[in-house]
Amino acid sequence: MKISKREEEYLEAMYILRKNKGVIRVKDIAKLMNVKPPSVVDALKKLAEKGLVEYEKYDRILLTEKGRKIAEDTYSKHVFLTEFFIDILGIPPETAEHDACQFEHYVSEITVQRMKEFAKFIQEQCPYVLKQFLKEKLEKEKG
Repeated sequence: MKISKREEEYLEAMYILRKNKGVIRVKDIAKLMNVKPPSVVDALKKLAEKGLVEYEKYDRILLTEKGRKIAEDTYSKHVFLTEFFIDILGIPPETAEHDACQFEHYVSEITVQRMKEFAKFIQEQCPYVLKQFLKEKLEKEKG
């Protein structure tokens, strides 16, 4: 089943809301994604048709097992990419967060896995080189 970048974003938003608030509501999804509630309702209907959420108007919203898996994968990719951009590349947190949000929907699993392996390698084998790289980047940005 093919799901769009936008559908992944909705699933991730629902996952975050469930994780942080314990409940998923249309108004909270709308606020988090900066869209109008009718857009959320349309997305929920499409996601329900694909078997990724359980949704009935004026009722609870739940991620199905399949929807939760996609949401978790997307969220964990987002967290990793944000940390990679900040800790390994020295990208400012706000930019790293924004870029991770875009990148997470397009990058393949093999690329993410390789980035994780690289991050672990560079942090364990070359911590001094990493510190020097980040120090130089920070000095150039300030200078």
